[in-house]
Amino acid sequence: MPLAPPRSLSPSKLSSFTDCPLAFRFAYLDRLPQPPSEPAVKGTLVHSALEGLIWNHPAGRRTPAAALAELESAWRALKGGDEFAGLALTDDRAEDLRADAEALVENYFELEDPDRVRAVGVELGVEADLGHLRLRGIIDRLDLTDEGELVVVDYKTGSAPPARFEQAKLAGVQLYALLCERVLGRAPVEVRLLFLRTPMAITAAPSEQSLRGQRQRTMAVWQAIERSCATGEFRPRPSPLCDYCSFRPLCPAHGGVPPAATA
Repeated sequence: MPLAPPRSLSPSKLSSFTDCPLAFRFAYLDRLPQPPSEPAVKGTLVHSALEGLIWNHPAGRRTPAAALAELESAWRALKGGDEFAGLALTDDRAEDLRADAEALVENYFELEDPDRVRAVGVELGVEADLGHLRLRGIIDRLDLTDEGELVVVDYKTGSAPPARFEQAKLAGVQLYALLCERVLGRAPVEVRLLFLRTPMAITAAPSEQSLRGQRQRTMAVWQAIERSCATGEFRPRPSPLCDYCSFRPLCPAHGGVPPAATA
């Protein structure tokens, strides 16, 4: 059965379709509910703390103590929400999650000196048209260099990938570079992934060639999504990611029976 394609694409949607078209259908077209996960909740917590550190404290006062105070504030807000309640954590497990988030925030200071950061936006929503496709994204942090150039920064709470997968990990942040070019009229001179677990930074300098390649890859994925929507065919793509997929019980690759697609 044909399905209506999504109204817009984001880095997460592009990655989802590339990883597994069937999981993409379940999540973004059928909109099947997904239970909250500890990694996602932890990521929200750490992002909130680092956002508060940079945005709420002037240079010279962005200390580890200030970051941990922001984390504590974010923790209190998180514990009062439905997403945290949905995890149904024991007190010990909740404390483990909080302690791990604290360790990730402390690792941030090994990657850069926050007093040198000149942020012009945090959790910055950007969107632009690419042909008839609407692109959307939320940039963790947009900085200015001393020369007035743009730098896109993205926080990652997982471990850094092996070297052979670095370019794949940069794909999402390269899309933010393309969005900056479209929205702000100029591309950033650098995109930077800060892996807090490792800790490790991966950087790249967007070029006209890389931006052109990003445009072509994005349109190629979009065309594949449109074809799948027209035919109703979204095949599973088994991989190690299946072990973490909440849709696994519905997947035919693992003996499940997918529900009928929602028009």
